Amino acid sequence: MSYDIARVFIGFDSKEVIAYHALVQSLIDKSTIPVAVTPIALPMVKPMFWRERNALQSTEFSFSRFLTPYLSGFSGWSLFVDCDMFFRADLAELWALRDDRYAVMCVKHDYTPKIETKFLGQTQTKYEKKNWSSVMLFNNARCAALTPGYVNEATGLQLHQFKWLGDDTLIGELPVTWNHLVNEYDYRNDAKLVHFTDGGPYFDEYRNDDYAAEWFALRDRVMHVVQKGDL
Repeated sequence: MSYDIARVFIGFDSKEVIAYHALVQSLIDKSTIPVAVTPIALPMVKPMFWRERNALQSTEFSFSRFLTPYLSGFSGWSLFVDCDMFFRADLAELWALRDDRYAVMCVKHDYTPKIETKFLGQTQTKYEKKNWSSVMLFNNARCAALTPGYVNEATGLQLHQFKWLGDDTLIGELPVTWNHLVNEYDYRNDAKLVHFTDGGPYFDEYRNDDYAAEWFALRDRVMHVVQKGDL
């Protein structure tokens, strides 16, 4: 018997290490299907990612995220998610939404950011298709344009606005609950994948934001070790 293992690639940023581990814990807690998790960390992708850092990029994985299809051998499906998120629902629900009609699937946000700066004083850039690329289901064989050469040389807007597809009809739409933007959208109990896009609760100024208590519970799970007296 073979299993459909969901390949999940997570953007890793050295400024938000705990965010990555809490996100992975949420996957472990919620997923009912096998998951293979790969961090996209700069030291790991150095042989194929030589792009110089742009002053406007707020995370280390702003552009390296687009290596996901290449790292997947341009086969099957893969999910990319930013690290500043956590799952509140079963990954199997999202995985079931894959549709071979599309090359990539995402939440098609239509909003203007409410703030000018976000975590650690980073500039809040505004552009068409803002935050579409923070959660992407890649139909990898149909994303063959995303070679290391293209990912390193293309402009930020060419990448984040999916210009590499050449046709926006190849972008499928996911329900907004699979990329709920904290502070940009009102609290909703049915949010399935929460995104602290302005800054996670691990930064002092965001520690009281919506869903922060749930995130701190996840952090405590990551740090938990059973002591002898607990047995």
